Amino acid sequence: MINHNNTDAITPATRAGILAEALPYIRNFRGKRILIKYGGSAMTNESLKRDFAEDVALLSFIGVRPTIVHGGGPQIGALLKKLGKESRFVKGLRVTDEETMDVVEMVLVAKVNKDVVSLINSYGGKAVGVSGRDGGLIKAKKARPARLADTDEDLGLVGEVERINPDLISALEDRGFIPVVAPVGAGPQEKPYNINADTAAGAMAAALKAEKFILLTDVPGVLDSAGRLISSLSEEGAETLIENESISGGMIPKIKCCLSAIRGGVPKAHIIDGRVPHALLLEILTDEGIGTEIVREKAPGL
Repeated sequence: MINHNNTDAITPATRAGILAEALPYIRNFRGKRILIKYGGSAMTNESLKRDFAEDVALLSFIGVRPTIVHGGGPQIGALLKKLGKESRFVKGLRVTDEETMDVVEMVLVAKVNKDVVSLINSYGGKAVGVSGRDGGLIKAKKARPARLADTDEDLGLVGEVERINPDLISALEDRGFIPVVAPVGAGPQEKPYNINADTAAGAMAAALKAEKFILLTDVPGVLDSAGRLISSLSEEGAETLIENESISGGMIPKIKCCLSAIRGGVPKAHIIDGRVPHALLLEILTDEGIGTEIVREKAPGL
């Protein structure tokens, strides 16, 4: 990995080798969509934020068509605390009453989204921020708690994705823009719903027919029961890990949204460590990549 604090140590030949290694990947992904779920430390660490923005801008420059769906849980929690309102979770889902929904939308759309857009644009990208409520992008319905969190408790304005309308994203991409999406959905009568960012990103990857779906996390990838990184998984292998409880906690919904994207037509999903500098470029433009890939299984006879 390149140490950007000591780039003088990199010889011209090494630099040329890095570029040559990237060439076939640039050729392969040029003109294709990549859906990126942006969250974790990559959203809070200043250096990693800059790395991410630089990576997205560079991918756009070489002809890749990135779309970003971002989270913002810590920022929402911080503002709620400042307002004297306690955050309450059920099985990892934020219970969202009307007042909390106002804060969720304020933070995600008016603050986090605009910060991400501005940083990408500072590196020469052409990012534009949208909410899932814009242009009917994310149509939502009230979540069924038993399905999302195995509970009967009412989660308030927590929503499930009903459908994705990709027309707005396509229109922005066709004009060279990088869409940055805040995961707030529009329900009946345009009522706002708080959508889990991983779930929204997986559904959007399928609707956009993305070539890759990438989730940035705060772990190296999917780990086996001995704590070793699993570099590649099939759909069946991923399901087995869930069924035999080799994985647990927050990794389960991430794998499930990857499987949802794959079954919606995305060839590969990747769970990668967003704490690694320039994680996106390492995953997309190098031979080794990082993290765990989950691969769509071919139908018999193909």
